Amino acid sequence: MSLRSSRTRILLVVAALTVGAAILSAAPNAGAHRKHLRATVRNTGGATVGHINFTDDDGAVLVKARFRGLAPGFHGFHIHSIGVCDPSAKDPTGATVPFFSAGGHYNPEASVHGSHAGDMPPVLVLQDGTAKLRFRTDRFGLDELIDDNGSAVVLHAGPDNLGHIPAATPTGGERYHSHLENVFGPDSLTRATGDAGARFGCALVDSDER
Repeated sequence: MSLRSSRTRILLVVAALTVGAAILSAAPNAGAHRKHLRATVRNTGGATVGHINFTDDDGAVLVKARFRGLAPGFHGFHIHSIGVCDPSAKDPTGATVPFFSAGGHYNPEASVHGSHAGDMPPVLVLQDGTAKLRFRTDRFGLDELIDDNGSAVVLHAGPDNLGHIPAATPTGGERYHSHLENVFGPDSLTRATGDAGARFGCALVDSDER
């Protein structure tokens, strides 16, 4: 084999290896963890009322949200277990319940309300209808929010009591009683949603890595 032929072969091998490495480096790593997610909150009429960003933050998730066009006061704010935001969704009785399609709170550990993985701090809206929120949570990871079912963020019309309905006083006396289920303390409705009212806004959690 001539020296020129050997050099040509070496150059071809080097070129092939270089191209292969470039392709591999450009391809997305399927096993890599997500670093950023986002969600755009829309009301039942389809108008945008908020934006949410989720960022990996040293073993936790940093959540930053901003809203506009909301009623002043506190609003329940949760991760729900299905990534479908249908304002015309039907409940099992056939009644229209906006965003019922998002399912219940994200709650893989079957905890009581207030300790759901998807429970987040309530949103406090100013008199001008705007709100900003920033907090860290270690109750869920970014990859959990974009699993096969996806996930959604739901903003409720009313405040969330986080299931905090005391059954007794500090001295043991009876306190709050639910006539609906004849129990003291929170009943099943409170445990499910914190009595936060209707689902006012919904946001599909989506990847921010385009």
